[in-house]
Amino acid sequence: MSLLEVSHLQKRFGGVVAVNDVCLTINQGEIYGLIGPNGAGKTTCFNLITGLYRADSGRFALNGAAYSPHKIEKVAEAGIARTFQNLRLFSEMSVLENVMTGRHVRTRNGLWAALSRHRRARAEEAETERLAWHWLEYTGIAQFAHYRACDLAYGHQRRLEIARALATEPQLLALDEPAAGMNAAEKVALGALLRRIRDDGTTLLIIEHDVRLIMALCDRLSVLDFGRVIAEGTPQAVRRHPDVIRAWLGGENHA
Repeated sequence: MSLLEVSHLQKRFGGVVAVNDVCLTINQGEIYGLIGPNGAGKTTCFNLITGLYRADSGRFALNGAAYSPHKIEKVAEAGIARTFQNLRLFSEMSVLENVMTGRHVRTRNGLWAALSRHRRARAEEAETERLAWHWLEYTGIAQFAHYRACDLAYGHQRRLEIARALATEPQLLALDEPAAGMNAAEKVALGALLRRIRDDGTTLLIIEHDVRLIMALCDRLSVLDFGRVIAEGTPQAVRRHPDVIRAWLGGENHA
């Protein structure tokens, strides 16, 4: 069953067509990859899906219903969370506090209730902290809960971003270069975590330059080149597609 459908998506920057008539269908419970050479339009497409950019034209459907990802906060409320290629943590806040901020889109008490320390606000804050601890344990970084985010090792900062995104209770977790800067052992551990997230019911959309990692992780892939989808399918099918070999794999068969 499809979770997210993107139809005839287009985005221009001046005279440059960055995304041109892109159509994607991401099914529930899969890891879906969006790949291609530098400048192919995959990051722009990713940013359109997650509400960072506004499409010039195109249609979105989430769980079969029309959906407009025009504001980041509305995207999160709808059930799409994302991470960034360049880490965007609250560096001076604790690891625990960073994850607690992810619960903002799911809290109900307003500013007055929080300032007055109303009983409902205190109960919601306690639940927010409990869930933050859960996601820290889930991602394997609970032992660093009271560290400042900036004091974590790089690989742990990546996990912290994922924990914060999971705290929003997403249907779709969109990851922008999650393995960037990681060593081989960290990538293996990351792959295991992402498979666990998928197996526990969250669909994943991933942009990643590490070909081996993305081919090993994804159930299906779309390959973009010059803003268009040139191939879609399983990793085995995509890596043998002649247009992919010419456009991205340097004319060699990497099967």
